[in-house]
Amino acid sequence: MKVQNKQVLQTVLTCVLAALIPLLLVAYGIQTKRYADLSREIGDLEQKQERLVEQNKKLVSDISLLSSTDRIEKIAVEELGMHKAETEDIVRVEMSGEKK
Repeated sequence: MKVQNKQVLQTVLTCVLAALIPLLLVAYGIQTKRYADLSREIGDLEQKQERLVEQNKKLVSDISLLSSTDRIEKIAVEELGMHKAETEDIVRVEMSGEKK
C-alpha cells in the first residue's frame, strides 16, 4: 500500500511539474514583453527630455536677447520716441505724514 501511495505521489508531482514548465515559460514571455515595452517607453521619454532641454536652452537664450538693455533702449528711442531723462526733467516728490 505504501509503495502504491508513493507511486501516486510521484505521478502527481511529475504531472504538476510538467504543467508548471509551460506556465513558467508563458510568464517569462509576458515579463519579457513588458520589459521591452518599458525599455521603449524609457527611450521615448529620454528623447522627449532631450528635446525639451534644447527647447529650454533656446528659450533662455531668447529671453536674454530680448531683455538686453541695448535692444530695449533702441526700441524706446526709435519706435516709442522716448529719450533719456535729463537732470532737469527729474522731479522728486516727497510725502510726509501718516496713512489713514
